[in-house]
Amino acid sequence: MSNPLTWWNGLGRPLARLPRWAAAGLIALLVASVVWSSFAVAPVEQAEVTRAEASESEGDRALYQRISERVAAGESYYEAAVDEQRTRNYPTRPFVTVRLPTLAWLHSVIGASGVRIVSMLLLLACLWGLHQRLEGRSDPLERTAAVVMLALGGAAVAGSQSGYVHEVLAGMLLTLAFVLYTPQRWWPSLLAAALALAVRELAAPFVLLWLAFAMLERRWREVAALTVLLLAFAVGMYLHYLGVEAYRQAGDAPSQGWDGMLGPALPLMAMSRLTALLVLPVTLAAPFALLPLVGWLGLGGRLGLFATLWFFGMFFALALFARPENFYWAQLVLPAYFAGLALAPRALADLASAIRRRERQS
Repeated sequence: MSNPLTWWNGLGRPLARLPRWAAAGLIALLVASVVWSSFAVAPVEQAEVTRAEASESEGDRALYQRISERVAAGESYYEAAVDEQRTRNYPTRPFVTVRLPTLAWLHSVIGASGVRIVSMLLLLACLWGLHQRLEGRSDPLERTAAVVMLALGGAAVAGSQSGYVHEVLAGMLLTLAFVLYTPQRWWPSLLAAALALAVRELAAPFVLLWLAFAMLERRWREVAALTVLLLAFAVGMYLHYLGVEAYRQAGDAPSQGWDGMLGPALPLMAMSRLTALLVLPVTLAAPFALLPLVGWLGLGGRLGLFATLWFFGMFFALALFARPENFYWAQLVLPAYFAGLALAPRALADLASAIRRRERQS
């Protein structure tokens, strides 16, 4: 009996196979979403801008920079991190409010500028990997455009402080894992995903989705390797918990919680702020931020389905749990997500083709 992935792969370009009513409904939904996004994202962006202005000198990057400086000077990571967060009235409980120590330890070896250079090199590797992955699935022009969009989606690495942002490095590693994967050679993707987990625990959904795909495809060696990785990650998180608890005090501030419930306007705002769309007014950037999801869905195959589920799942989580100041979590799907913008024109053409075909048949 074939699994759902075999059926999906057999569809080829799935949007072109839709019945007329479904294609028309999807176009109507997309048009409505584009119009809605033009108005809905601006208030969320303004809330984040207002918050950032109120705490400009005490932002997250300043916190992580100071922690890294103390670690480089020889202090224990957990002593420095918990003390800095307490001093700046940042929460220290639950323990996940304190970042994993990997990036600070890396800073002590190569510095923040070194991490930024590593991120740039990873971006170059992602560009090559995407070009190879799309070969045979798109024409040369579309493939070249996707590589350009991927580069623009990685615009955050150009920031002078990007070496202090955990999500930038973790997002590059996840994109690399995504574009390098092949059924015949999956261990480089496993290594990249493991490194992403070591930098930011929010990379775990990517690995869990990969595990689900491997189980559906009955790729048991991958299942075993991914299971071992997740078990190692769980052990690492327990050790992280112990490290935080060793220095936490009873009066430390708790987290505000993760119940922002801001809806899809937040991930769209994030894409507008974290990619090359930053040069556009938010009322124009937000509609463009929707289109990559359509592009990846329209690509079809395992590649397109994995991308669509990964991006949609991340955006759904942002919509439910993130507060305006957490918008940078979306960096975990960049630069991969933005490459879908180059795939969107053919996806829209497939929808139009599905409608026209049904009209000719009726």
